Amino acid sequence: MNERLLRLIRIITLIQSYPGITAKQLAEKCETTARTIYRDLDVLSAAHIPITNEGYGKGYTYIGNFSLYPLDWTNEEAVAFTMLPKIHDQISHLIPPDFYTAYEKVMATHQKEKKDLQNLLQQMVSIIQMGTPAFQEEHNNFLSPVIRAILHGRTIEVVYHTQSRNVTTTRALDPYFLIPRDHRFYLIAFCHEKNRFLTFRLSRFLDVAPTENTFSKQELNLKEYFRHTWSIIQGTDKINFKVKFSSNIARYIKEEELFVKPKLTELEDGSLLFEVTLNDDKEFLQWIMQYGVDAEILAPSDYREKMKHHLEKWLKHYQ
Repeated sequence: MNERLLRLIRIITLIQSYPGITAKQLAEKCETTARTIYRDLDVLSAAHIPITNEGYGKGYTYIGNFSLYPLDWTNEEAVAFTMLPKIHDQISHLIPPDFYTAYEKVMATHQKEKKDLQNLLQQMVSIIQMGTPAFQEEHNNFLSPVIRAILHGRTIEVVYHTQSRNVTTTRALDPYFLIPRDHRFYLIAFCHEKNRFLTFRLSRFLDVAPTENTFSKQELNLKEYFRHTWSIIQGTDKINFKVKFSSNIARYIKEEELFVKPKLTELEDGSLLFEVTLNDDKEFLQWIMQYGVDAEILAPSDYREKMKHHLEKWLKHYQ
């Protein structure tokens, strides 16, 4: 790599590390003249590097989201690293010249991470519409602090309300994954109180507070975690369902995007036999009922009786 190419790369890094840096400052750091910097900026512009001048005295920055690769840092690590230039005078005789270019590259990646994280959180919070339970007034959905805790491996303390039992608890959680289901978000986290992984509905969080404690992630196989789970509710049963779908909707069932892998068998009359093993029945039965007379439970036999009893009670409302 020749000298100019090295300087061009450093200019890209410097503008990312110090948004608003001037041509004079670039020249000083690159040990060249401002005129040379202007020529280099023209080369970068021709190469479609989206550099812009914010105006007289405001220096250079990037248009849009252009940046180098990110560096994962905790807030404490970032603070500690930014203190290095403040103490360099005391130990300057021990620091090799290449330290400063290395420092600039690291700071550039840190700025990239901060920018990406802020954009990600802002877009997710504003775009994703999360439902609010009817019994609650509008409140913070806590998506932003949960995402931050996941990214930085930090334990959170949450106040969690279960409306069905009217119980409010405070729990320490190690957050692992956010799972979208039916316009809601669920958090898979290691619960310190129960000493195991559990799934929490995000809209039931009344408060979320980051703690000073960090955690090292354990191995968690999501596919295995949700094994035999229709959507999000996990039970302890093992129910082998067989459902016959009429020829009217068979092709639509084949196109369904499911979280489990059913066995599908095409029948001679064009109908479809749907077989699946599940650990809970609630969400599956709700899914079945949306197809009305085009879906018939064949097995287990007691679920045929349950469905019959349910439909008889339903019919009474309209008699």
